[in-house]
Amino acid sequence: MRDQKYENMTRREFLEKATVGSALLVSQAMGFSSRAHAAPYQLPPLPYSQNALQPYISSKTLGFHHGKHHKGYVEKFNELIKGTPMADQTLEQVIKDAFHPTEKTPLFNNAAQIWNHSFFWKSMRPKGGGKPKGKIKEKLDATFGNVEKFKEEFVKQAVSLFGSGWAWLAIEGDKLKIVQTKDADTPLVHGATPLLTPLLTIDVWEHSYYLDYQNRRKDYVTAVLDHLINWEFAEENLAKI
Repeated sequence: MRDQKYENMTRREFLEKATVGSALLVSQAMGFSSRAHAAPYQLPPLPYSQNALQPYISSKTLGFHHGKHHKGYVEKFNELIKGTPMADQTLEQVIKDAFHPTEKTPLFNNAAQIWNHSFFWKSMRPKGGGKPKGKIKEKLDATFGNVEKFKEEFVKQAVSLFGSGWAWLAIEGDKLKIVQTKDADTPLVHGATPLLTPLLTIDVWEHSYYLDYQNRRKDYVTAVLDHLINWEFAEENLAKI
């Protein structure tokens, strides 16, 4: 039975509120502020030093990626949001309101790229990789057979994504999924009942790896999975659902 507070909502309103609520749970697990910030949104700091992911991701790559690309999305977002009714909304709400399935607007692209990149930094950690534990391992085994088979499939999906985008480990209902999104697209605007909730991601835009790996996207994705992926972050996100 639906909660009394949802009794007078249309089905569309109910699903929209549920989708945003799911995004906020993940954002809270990431330590995000719940506001998009009217004046103005600040570039979230890296959760580790700029050289902490070497030798798999160089200080130079991380400096350009965070300090130029991520910062650029923040600056453009602030320019687009200034003086609009969306200025007081959460970042997740802006992403949802600016999303159109057949047309990605500049506001959506920049807002989603802020969120995606902040999620990506948390998806890695120094001395990461290795074998996951706990519920995330149980679900990986149940869905893919074992962790190695998951990694094989994740690399395949990340490498086969044409052009720029993202590869995600997400959960829909009680089942894990590997999801590709193009350009700035994000799982936050996909899925209805059950919700599609991201657990981890790897950025496969060329700027995330070209200085270190040139066109060897597979080597980059494999290095992140083997040495940097933050299984503890996935476990935290899973626990919030």
